[in-house]
Amino acid sequence: MPKAIGLSSRYRAWHSSGLGQITEGLERNLLLELAGPVAGKSVLDLGCGDGRLLSDLQKRGALAQGIDADPEMVAQAKASNPALDIQEGDAANLPYADGSFDLVIANTLLCLVANRAKTLFEAARVLKPGGRFVIGELGRYSLWAAIRRVKGWLGSDLWRNSRFSSSTALRRELERAGLAVTAARGAVFYPPWRWAARLVAPFDRLLGHQTTFGAAYIATSARKPYDER
Repeated sequence: MPKAIGLSSRYRAWHSSGLGQITEGLERNLLLELAGPVAGKSVLDLGCGDGRLLSDLQKRGALAQGIDADPEMVAQAKASNPALDIQEGDAANLPYADGSFDLVIANTLLCLVANRAKTLFEAARVLKPGGRFVIGELGRYSLWAAIRRVKGWLGSDLWRNSRFSSSTALRRELERAGLAVTAARGAVFYPPWRWAARLVAPFDRLLGHQTTFGAAYIATSARKPYDER
């Protein structure tokens, strides 16, 4: 989950930890489940970070490219996988034409950007009519969020300005961007401890299909309507 400008080393440490591996696996699997079959589709990984999700999309046959605002993250992604199609850029000002992609996917991006509304409108703009936007965000009603808020109050650069989402609030934001929400799922229903992750992870997917309340991670799928003119 943790991703912010200038913190690629912390991001790597998170991926290498036991808790991080379990948690990232659940989140990535949920995003890919909502994305569905991607072979042959044009896909944009928005805020692609170190390129792990982008690599998974390419392995599944997607015509995928990524964009991220952090030059350190972009360099790290290219160093780990030179075959990745990735560039540096602003999620609120995308360098792509209208209707460029079948699918846009974003993982823990909105919680960190300065202009959430503009970022969502840009994601909707570059989608083809009928295309889908799959987004994963940090849940508001979880112990993870409470701990992160405290860290922000204590001065953490990572969490001081971060914003957490509920499925209801995220639905409203997506609808204001002109997208129709088709599914919402929760993940990471355990507290931020490795032993809890190991205990609860086998049941996480089942819980996520029942509710998003208490989930540290919320994934939502939305569709861009066809132009009826």
